[in-house]
Amino acid sequence: MKREGIARIQTRLESITRRWWFFLLFGLLQLAPPYVAQGYDRADAGALTGAILSRSFEWSTTVLRPFLPIFKVVPLVLILLVLVLGNRVGRVFSLYVAFNYVLVALVQSVAVTEGYGLAVLTVNLVMFLLVALFWAWEALARATDLSPRKRPLWRYWVVPFALLAFWYPLHPTTMQPRFRPGDLVTNVAGLTFCMMTPVYLALMSLYHPRVNRATLRVTGLVGLIIGLYNVLVNFFFEPATLWWNGILHIPLLLLSIYGFVLSWISGASRCRAPG
Repeated sequence: MKREGIARIQTRLESITRRWWFFLLFGLLQLAPPYVAQGYDRADAGALTGAILSRSFEWSTTVLRPFLPIFKVVPLVLILLVLVLGNRVGRVFSLYVAFNYVLVALVQSVAVTEGYGLAVLTVNLVMFLLVALFWAWEALARATDLSPRKRPLWRYWVVPFALLAFWYPLHPTTMQPRFRPGDLVTNVAGLTFCMMTPVYLALMSLYHPRVNRATLRVTGLVGLIIGLYNVLVNFFFEPATLWWNGILHIPLLLLSIYGFVLSWISGASRCRAPG
């Protein structure tokens, strides 16, 4: 695709993601029922959602355990390369993020549960895949300029929150704090939307305003929605058990709000050649 065509599509995406009906569609999407192979009573929707999320978390921490370090080391290496090499690795980084979100959509939204059989959390699956699509587009459009630059010191406030999310110091069984250094490269955080999204948003915020605003906006919007859900569940529904998990989701909420707001602040995003 030629540069002119890519630029037109990018402009169109930035326009679409500003429209009121775009946000209305996201609101309506929240009403999408889960898919369940064996059927379920709508009154059990909350229990079904919990079953899908808990089963997918259990599956991630057991079946996928040998592969978990890959999804911690690879993004860490890519981020370091972005900081050093800039645009030369921008496409590879965006492709990895898109791939990561596709895996997250499958791992966190689909589960085989005991009471419901095969179950799919439709709303999460669609939203995560949409975020993946926008990152795949960024890999083609390269609308984010990753050239090295000087930044005001205050812009780095996002780093501690991103690091906390990436570390995810949580005992997977007791759900209590566990600050074990090894978890930086061994736990399940690399395959979770809630922990990796703050990392990606933090990085994009450091390159604002020369970023793909459509990708930043959609990522921030979905992160905000998921963040609000988690605040509700962790702090209001099951605070005795999940209070620490709630605290660990604060980076998602804060950085999603920050990224979403930044996406509305003007700044030219120039698509580079696809080659």
